[in-house]
Amino acid sequence: MADPFPSPRLLPSGDSAVTVEFSRTIDETANRRVLALDHALAAAAIDGITETVPTYRSLLVHYDPCVIDHDALGTRLLALSAGTLAPDSEVRRWRVPVCYGGEHGIDLEDVAKALALTPDEVVARHVAGTYRVAMIGFTPGWSYLSGLDPTLQMSRRHNPRLLTPPGIVAIGGIQTGIQCLAGPCGWHLLGRTAMRTFQLHRAPTFLLEPGDEVSFTAVDVKTFAEQERAAEGGELIAERIAP
Repeated sequence: MADPFPSPRLLPSGDSAVTVEFSRTIDETANRRVLALDHALAAAAIDGITETVPTYRSLLVHYDPCVIDHDALGTRLLALSAGTLAPDSEVRRWRVPVCYGGEHGIDLEDVAKALALTPDEVVARHVAGTYRVAMIGFTPGWSYLSGLDPTLQMSRRHNPRLLTPPGIVAIGGIQTGIQCLAGPCGWHLLGRTAMRTFQLHRAPTFLLEPGDEVSFTAVDVKTFAEQERAAEGGELIAERIAP
């Protein structure tokens, strides 16, 4: 049977890494192929591969050229990437609490105004979505989520903030995301969650993984404060949803 998907491009990335590029744009199918190849490589345990880094549309594969050469690795990568998608049956599903607006979502009012919606309508549409973790990056635990309602899509801020608090839930372009640690951000802040996607001395250290499914639920300021205290003690806060 012919491969229903186009063959990815193999792009040398220095002398000890190769990028397997499935698309040149953010694409749901391409991301599922990235994750499928990442899982396939983990299962294959190919000698010489030292690390893989999945992104929206490509997989960066680090390898030891003294163990496996570029051409041999490329052949294995193309074979493993043919005709595969990450299976929905293995998806982990999470419900994440968010305190929207006020001091925790300082851009909610401006976002609503820019989109000709009320703040409550923005929250309702954001909570109604089902999102996929497309990749983790930028800072530890920063979760990039695909699946944002087209009516909530808007350009990022013209002037990024140099510091935003931990746990922000924000939108930017066609994405929404969760920033675990305090840091700079050019997205629009809708709210905050007490959930820690990254906590160094907790097991698991990273809560969300690429391919996970995420939905949001709104909580009030008092509940957020209670959950924040619980999270500091190591509780996961996010609810794992049964398949």
